[in-house]
Amino acid sequence: MVLHKKKLNKYIIIGVFTMLQMSCGGNPKNGNISGNSKSDNTKSVNSVTGKTGNNSKTVNSTQAVNPDGMTIETRYNVPAGYKRVAVENGSFADFLRKQKLKPYGEKALYYNGQAKRSEGVYDSVINVEIGDRDLHQCADAIMLIRAEYFYQKKEYDKINFNFVSGFNAQYSKWMQGYRINPNGKGSYYKKASPSNTYKDFRSFMNIVFGYAGTLSMEKEMKPQSLENMKIGDVFIMGGSPGHAVIIVDMAENDKGEKIFMLAQSYMPAQQTQILINPADRNMGVWYSLKGKTVLETPEWRFPLEKLRKF
Repeated sequence: MVLHKKKLNKYIIIGVFTMLQMSCGGNPKNGNISGNSKSDNTKSVNSVTGKTGNNSKTVNSTQAVNPDGMTIETRYNVPAGYKRVAVENGSFADFLRKQKLKPYGEKALYYNGQAKRSEGVYDSVINVEIGDRDLHQCADAIMLIRAEYFYQKKEYDKINFNFVSGFNAQYSKWMQGYRINPNGKGSYYKKASPSNTYKDFRSFMNIVFGYAGTLSMEKEMKPQSLENMKIGDVFIMGGSPGHAVIIVDMAENDKGEKIFMLAQSYMPAQQTQILINPADRNMGVWYSLKGKTVLETPEWRFPLEKLRKF
Protein backbone atom coordinates (compact mmCIF):
# COMPACT_ATOMS: atom_id res chain seq x y z
CA MET A 1 0.00 0.00 0.00
CA VAL A 2 3.07 2.22 0.08
CA LEU A 3 4.42 3.81 -3.07
CA HIS A 4 7.82 2.28 -3.75
CA LYS A 5 10.79 4.61 -4.05
CA LYS A 6 11.51 3.55 -7.62
CA LYS A 7 8.00 4.45 -8.72
CA LEU A 8 7.83 7.77 -6.90
CA ASN A 9 11.37 8.97 -7.56
CA LYS A 10 10.85 8.43 -11.27
CA TYR A 11 8.31 11.23 -11.23
CA ILE A 12 9.36 13.37 -8.32
CA ILE A 13 11.32 15.98 -10.26
CA ILE A 14 8.58 16.30 -12.86
CA GLY A 15 5.98 16.74 -10.18
CA VAL A 16 7.62 19.24 -7.82
CA PHE A 17 5.88 22.28 -9.30
CA THR A 18 2.60 20.42 -9.63
CA MET A 19 2.69 19.23 -6.02
CA LEU A 20 3.36 22.76 -4.82
CA GLN A 21 0.15 23.78 -6.56
CA MET A 22 -1.82 21.10 -4.77
CA SER A 23 -0.58 21.28 -1.19
CA CYS A 24 -2.85 21.92 1.77
CA GLY A 25 -1.99 24.60 4.27
CA GLY A 26 -0.86 28.15 3.89
CA ASN A 27 -1.38 31.38 5.80
CA PRO A 28 -4.28 33.24 7.42
CA LYS A 29 -4.93 35.40 4.34
CA ASN A 30 -5.75 32.28 2.37
CA GLY A 31 -8.04 30.67 4.93
CA ASN A 32 -5.50 28.80 7.03
CA ILE A 33 -5.98 29.28 10.76
CA SER A 34 -3.34 27.09 12.32
CA GLY A 35 -0.64 24.88 10.89
CA ASN A 36 -0.71 22.76 14.07
CA SER A 37 2.08 20.49 12.90
CA LYS A 38 3.41 19.70 16.37
CA SER A 39 3.31 16.15 17.64
CA ASP A 40 1.89 15.41 21.06
CA ASN A 41 1.56 11.98 22.55
CA THR A 42 -0.38 13.15 25.61
CA LYS A 43 -4.09 12.49 25.99
CA SER A 44 -6.71 14.70 27.57
CA VAL A 45 -9.60 13.63 29.81
CA ASN A 46 -12.93 13.73 27.99
CA SER A 47 -15.40 16.04 29.69
CA VAL A 48 -18.36 13.76 28.94
CA THR A 49 -17.10 10.30 29.79
CA GLY A 50 -14.28 11.08 32.19
CA LYS A 51 -12.16 8.67 30.17
CA THR A 52 -8.92 9.38 28.41
CA GLY A 53 -10.00 10.91 25.14
CA ASN A 54 -9.79 14.00 22.99
CA ASN A 55 -12.10 17.01 23.07
CA SER A 56 -15.83 16.23 22.88
CA LYS A 57 -18.21 17.96 25.24
CA THR A 58 -21.85 17.64 26.23
CA VAL A 59 -24.24 18.57 23.39
CA ASN A 60 -27.56 19.94 24.66
CA SER A 61 -27.29 17.94 27.90
CA THR A 62 -27.06 14.57 26.16
CA GLN A 63 -24.03 12.31 26.14
CA ALA A 64 -22.25 13.26 22.96
CA VAL A 65 -19.83 10.36 22.75
CA ASN A 66 -20.06 6.60 23.05
CA PRO A 67 -16.36 5.78 23.57
CA ASP A 68 -16.88 2.11 22.73
CA GLY A 69 -18.43 2.90 19.34
CA MET A 70 -16.06 2.07 16.50
CA THR A 71 -17.82 3.87 13.63
CA ILE A 72 -18.90 7.47 13.19
CA GLU A 73 -22.54 6.45 13.55
CA THR A 74 -22.09 4.40 16.72
CA ARG A 75 -19.61 6.71 18.47
CA TYR A 76 -21.44 10.03 18.12
CA ASN A 77 -24.96 10.79 19.26
CA VAL A 78 -26.95 13.62 17.71
CA PRO A 79 -27.96 16.65 19.82
CA ALA A 80 -31.36 16.69 21.48
CA GLY A 81 -34.08 17.64 19.00
CA TYR A 82 -32.21 16.27 15.98
CA LYS A 83 -32.37 13.02 14.06
CA ARG A 84 -29.84 11.62 11.64
CA VAL A 85 -30.95 12.10 8.05
CA ALA A 86 -32.05 8.93 6.32
CA VAL A 87 -29.61 7.48 3.80
CA GLU A 88 -29.89 4.57 1.42
CA ASN A 89 -28.16 1.37 2.46
CA GLY A 90 -25.00 0.91 0.44
CA SER A 91 -24.85 4.56 -0.62
CA PHE A 92 -21.75 6.74 -0.35
CA ALA A 93 -23.42 8.55 2.57
CA ASP A 94 -23.98 5.22 4.32
CA PHE A 95 -20.35 4.26 3.65
CA LEU A 96 -19.10 7.51 5.20
CA ARG A 97 -21.31 7.21 8.26
CA LYS A 98 -20.01 3.69 8.84
CA GLN A 99 -16.32 4.59 8.57
CA LYS A 100 -14.26 2.64 11.07
CA LEU A 101 -12.53 4.70 13.74
CA LYS A 102 -9.43 4.13 15.82
CA PRO A 103 -10.05 3.39 19.52
CA TYR A 104 -11.31 6.50 21.27
CA GLY A 105 -8.49 8.69 22.52
CA GLU A 106 -5.88 7.50 20.01
CA LYS A 107 -4.10 10.25 18.10
CA ALA A 108 -3.90 10.83 14.37
CA LEU A 109 -0.50 9.80 13.06
CA TYR A 110 1.63 11.63 10.54
CA TYR A 111 3.24 9.63 7.74
CA ASN A 112 6.46 9.50 9.81
CA GLY A 113 4.69 7.85 12.74
CA GLN A 114 4.59 10.89 14.99
CA ALA A 115 1.30 11.81 16.66
CA LYS A 116 -0.62 14.99 15.89
CA ARG A 117 -1.94 16.80 18.91
CA SER A 118 -5.71 16.63 19.12
CA GLU A 119 -6.55 19.51 21.46
CA GLY A 120 -8.81 22.00 19.72
CA VAL A 121 -8.61 20.17 16.38
CA TYR A 122 -10.15 16.68 16.33
CA ASP A 123 -11.98 14.20 18.51
CA SER A 124 -11.57 10.89 16.68
CA VAL A 125 -9.46 9.40 13.91
CA ILE A 126 -10.57 7.33 10.93
CA ASN A 127 -8.66 4.06 10.87
CA VAL A 128 -6.85 4.54 7.56
CA GLU A 129 -3.42 3.34 6.44
CA ILE A 130 -1.53 6.27 4.91
CA GLY A 131 1.91 4.78 4.22
CA ASP A 132 5.26 6.33 5.05
CA ARG A 133 5.46 9.07 2.41
CA ASP A 134 4.09 12.60 2.53
CA LEU A 135 1.20 11.89 0.15
CA HIS A 136 -2.10 11.55 2.03
CA GLN A 137 -3.01 15.20 2.60
CA CYS A 138 -6.36 17.03 2.40
CA ALA A 139 -7.80 16.32 -1.04
CA ASP A 140 -6.02 12.95 -1.08
CA ALA A 141 -8.00 11.76 1.96
CA ILE A 142 -11.26 12.63 0.22
CA MET A 143 -10.22 11.02 -3.06
CA LEU A 144 -9.14 7.87 -1.22
CA ILE A 145 -12.37 7.48 0.72
CA ARG A 146 -14.35 8.05 -2.47
CA ALA A 147 -12.23 5.49 -4.34
CA GLU A 148 -12.45 2.98 -1.47
CA TYR A 149 -16.23 3.15 -1.74
CA PHE A 150 -16.21 2.25 -5.42
CA TYR A 151 -13.47 -0.35 -4.93
CA GLN A 152 -15.46 -2.30 -2.34
CA LYS A 153 -18.51 -2.11 -4.64
CA LYS A 154 -16.35 -3.39 -7.53
CA GLU A 155 -17.34 -0.34 -9.58
CA TYR A 156 -13.80 0.09 -10.86
CA ASP A 157 -14.73 2.22 -13.85
CA LYS A 158 -15.81 4.97 -11.45
CA ILE A 159 -12.37 5.22 -9.87
CA ASN A 160 -10.85 8.02 -11.91
CA PHE A 161 -9.44 11.44 -11.08
CA ASN A 162 -8.09 14.35 -13.05
CA PHE A 163 -4.51 15.45 -12.51
CA VAL A 164 -3.77 19.16 -12.23
CA SER A 165 -2.51 18.86 -15.82
CA GLY A 166 -5.99 17.73 -16.91
CA PHE A 167 -4.99 14.09 -17.50
CA ASN A 168 -7.71 11.65 -16.44
CA ALA A 169 -6.21 8.80 -14.41
CA GLN A 170 -8.41 5.70 -14.64
CA TYR A 171 -8.08 2.68 -12.37
CA SER A 172 -9.75 0.50 -15.00
CA LYS A 173 -6.71 1.14 -17.24
CA TRP A 174 -4.32 0.50 -14.35
CA MET A 175 -5.97 -2.89 -13.77
CA GLN A 176 -5.18 -3.79 -17.37
CA GLY A 177 -1.48 -3.26 -16.75
CA TYR A 178 -1.19 0.30 -18.03
CA ARG A 179 0.89 2.80 -16.12
CA ILE A 180 0.95 6.60 -16.26
CA ASN A 181 3.61 8.89 -17.68
CA PRO A 182 2.83 12.33 -16.19
CA ASN A 183 5.07 14.19 -18.67
CA GLY A 184 3.28 16.95 -20.53
CA LYS A 185 -0.45 16.31 -20.54
CA GLY A 186 0.08 12.73 -19.39
CA SER A 187 -0.26 9.40 -21.18
CA TYR A 188 -0.63 5.67 -20.58
CA TYR A 189 1.91 3.00 -21.44
CA LYS A 190 1.66 -0.78 -21.08
CA LYS A 191 4.01 -2.18 -18.47
CA ALA A 192 2.48 -4.88 -16.28
CA SER A 193 0.19 -7.87 -16.54
CA PRO A 194 -3.47 -7.31 -15.71
CA SER A 195 -4.02 -7.34 -11.96
CA ASN A 196 -6.54 -6.05 -9.45
CA THR A 197 -5.23 -6.55 -5.93
CA TYR A 198 -5.70 -4.04 -3.13
CA LYS A 199 -1.98 -3.31 -3.45
CA ASP A 200 -2.55 -2.40 -7.12
CA PHE A 201 -5.38 -0.10 -6.09
CA ARG A 202 -3.31 1.71 -3.48
CA SER A 203 -0.36 2.05 -5.88
CA PHE A 204 -2.71 3.74 -8.33
CA MET A 205 -4.03 6.04 -5.61
CA ASN A 206 -0.50 7.03 -4.61
CA ILE A 207 0.12 8.25 -8.15
CA VAL A 208 -3.17 10.16 -7.97
CA PHE A 209 -2.07 11.73 -4.67
CA GLY A 210 1.10 12.94 -6.36
CA TYR A 211 -0.54 14.67 -9.32
CA ALA A 212 -4.10 15.56 -8.28
CA GLY A 213 -5.17 17.84 -5.45
CA THR A 214 -7.51 20.58 -4.34
CA LEU A 215 -6.92 22.51 -7.54
CA SER A 216 -8.01 19.67 -9.81
CA MET A 217 -10.66 18.24 -7.49
CA GLU A 218 -12.52 21.52 -7.16
CA LYS A 219 -12.70 21.75 -10.96
CA GLU A 220 -14.07 18.20 -11.16
CA MET A 221 -16.83 18.83 -8.64
CA LYS A 222 -20.07 20.76 -9.12
CA PRO A 223 -21.35 23.66 -7.01
CA GLN A 224 -23.82 22.62 -4.33
CA SER A 225 -26.43 24.81 -2.66
CA LEU A 226 -26.57 24.96 1.13
CA GLU A 227 -30.25 23.99 0.98
CA ASN A 228 -29.37 20.73 -0.79
CA MET A 229 -26.23 20.00 1.24
CA LYS A 230 -25.81 16.29 1.94
CA ILE A 231 -23.39 13.73 3.33
CA GLY A 232 -20.46 13.35 0.94
CA ASP A 233 -20.40 17.01 -0.12
CA VAL A 234 -17.12 18.87 0.23
CA PHE A 235 -16.08 22.35 1.26
CA ILE A 236 -13.03 23.00 -0.89
CA MET A 237 -10.68 25.84 -1.78
CA GLY A 238 -8.43 24.77 -4.61
CA GLY A 239 -4.97 26.18 -5.10
CA SER A 240 -1.70 26.68 -3.31
CA PRO A 241 -2.46 26.88 -0.53
CA GLY A 242 -5.74 25.02 -0.63
CA HIS A 243 -7.77 22.78 1.63
CA ALA A 244 -10.84 20.54 1.67
CA VAL A 245 -13.11 18.93 4.27
CA ILE A 246 -15.83 16.36 3.66
CA ILE A 247 -19.24 16.03 5.31
CA VAL A 248 -19.35 12.55 6.86
CA ASP A 249 -22.63 12.68 8.78
CA MET A 250 -25.69 14.90 9.06
CA ALA A 251 -28.76 15.37 11.24
CA GLU A 252 -31.87 17.53 10.99
CA ASN A 253 -34.49 18.94 13.37
CA ASP A 254 -38.24 19.40 12.87
CA LYS A 255 -37.63 22.84 11.34
CA GLY A 256 -35.41 21.33 8.65
CA GLU A 257 -32.29 22.89 10.15
CA LYS A 258 -29.21 20.81 9.41
CA ILE A 259 -26.14 20.06 11.45
CA PHE A 260 -23.23 18.05 10.10
CA MET A 261 -19.91 16.43 10.91
CA LEU A 262 -16.64 17.07 9.06
CA ALA A 263 -13.49 15.05 8.39
CA GLN A 264 -10.12 16.14 7.06
CA SER A 265 -6.52 15.25 6.53
CA TYR A 266 -3.96 18.04 6.36
CA MET A 267 -0.28 18.59 5.75
CA PRO A 268 2.12 17.01 6.24
CA ALA A 269 0.36 13.73 5.36
CA GLN A 270 -1.71 12.43 8.27
CA GLN A 271 -4.60 10.16 9.12
CA THR A 272 -8.10 11.51 8.55
CA GLN A 273 -9.73 13.15 11.56
CA ILE A 274 -13.24 13.96 12.83
CA LEU A 275 -13.09 17.70 13.50
CA ILE A 276 -14.21 19.63 16.55
CA ASN A 277 -16.38 22.72 16.08
CA PRO A 278 -14.11 25.62 17.13
CA ALA A 279 -16.88 28.22 16.84
CA ASP A 280 -19.16 26.46 19.32
CA ARG A 281 -17.43 23.96 21.59
CA ASN A 282 -20.77 22.99 23.13
CA MET A 283 -21.62 21.40 19.77
CA GLY A 284 -18.69 19.00 20.02
CA VAL A 285 -18.13 17.52 16.56
CA TRP A 286 -21.35 18.90 15.06
CA TYR A 287 -21.45 22.04 12.88
CA SER A 288 -24.30 24.40 12.02
CA LEU A 289 -24.34 27.13 9.38
CA LYS A 290 -27.28 28.96 10.94
CA GLY A 291 -26.45 32.66 10.98
CA LYS A 292 -23.00 32.00 9.52
CA THR A 293 -21.30 33.62 6.54
CA VAL A 294 -18.16 31.47 6.82
CA LEU A 295 -17.53 27.86 7.81
CA GLU A 296 -14.84 27.95 10.48
CA THR A 297 -12.96 24.71 11.07
CA PRO A 298 -10.00 24.27 13.42
CA GLU A 299 -7.41 24.83 10.69
CA TRP A 300 -9.26 26.60 7.87
CA ARG A 301 -12.08 29.04 7.05
CA PHE A 302 -14.26 28.34 4.01
CA PRO A 303 -16.60 30.78 2.25
CA LEU A 304 -19.99 29.08 2.16
CA GLU A 305 -20.09 29.27 -1.63
CA LYS A 306 -17.20 26.78 -1.69
CA LEU A 307 -19.53 23.81 -1.10
CA ARG A 308 -19.22 21.21 -3.87
CA LYS A 309 -20.76 17.85 -4.76
CA PHE A 310 -19.49 14.82 -6.69
